[in-house]
Amino acid sequence: MNRTKIEWVRNPDGSPGYTFNPITGCLNHVNGLCKGGGFPCYAYKLAHGRLKERYLENRNTVMKFSDRYAPFEGKVTEPFHPRFWPERLNDPLWGEGKGIFPCDMSDLFGIGIPESWTASVLDVIKRSPHRFYLLTKQPQNLPKWFPARGEGGHSNCWVGATVTNDSMMEKTCASFDALWSPVRFISFEPLLGRLSGRSLEKIRNFVCQWLIIGAQTKPYKPPKIGWVQEIVEAADRASIPVFLKNNLLELVNYKSPETAFAFNKEGYYRQEFPK
Repeated sequence: MNRTKIEWVRNPDGSPGYTFNPITGCLNHVNGLCKGGGFPCYAYKLAHGRLKERYLENRNTVMKFSDRYAPFEGKVTEPFHPRFWPERLNDPLWGEGKGIFPCDMSDLFGIGIPESWTASVLDVIKRSPHRFYLLTKQPQNLPKWFPARGEGGHSNCWVGATVTNDSMMEKTCASFDALWSPVRFISFEPLLGRLSGRSLEKIRNFVCQWLIIGAQTKPYKPPKIGWVQEIVEAADRASIPVFLKNNLLELVNYKSPETAFAFNKEGYYRQEFPK
């Protein structure tokens, strides 16, 4: 595990949290552009950069058999192809009280990830004395692992989905209705489009317990400030905490009434967490 600079990955005491990568790689992209919005993937760039040699040495990969993917041991020349790192599995079993983001270099519930890999990681998570932030771009796969009645028993998991536009919001809301988690969250990062009134109403009706909002980076492509304001105001109606990433700071001014929504009553930039 490594300390992370991801702003919203925090330990319960508020200090910077950790990342944990027993799985790397993803198939939800076209030449490094995420299919969930067409934005550049930072994990793809790292896999083709300083991590390339290390990734290519790992032969624990996957192969497609008819309509499913299964573990496969062999040489694959694409460094961002899904790979399993079993030697890392037990990393979270030491210590206590950490906040951990698993698979930030992959997607634990993503396309092409064998269910046996996902199950192995969730088994370790269930036995670990930490808080885990689980984030996916494939929310339709979440109810299988976190059924609505809580039979999965993963009470230390905050379960979230990435939403970049209105169509992804629809898919996420449908999946959230069928799953249980102590904290369900939505990460609007990067926010690439305006949400419809229907999607904003879902937020006002408490579809989740936490919201994260951020811009596309490298290249920097900020959302329109009005899009952000509409989401924040919908969250405020439902008393849902909002975490605004630092890459939105240049869009707001605490002295301007027009962007007052981005600051709390004490004047601090809103980077809130569920209590």
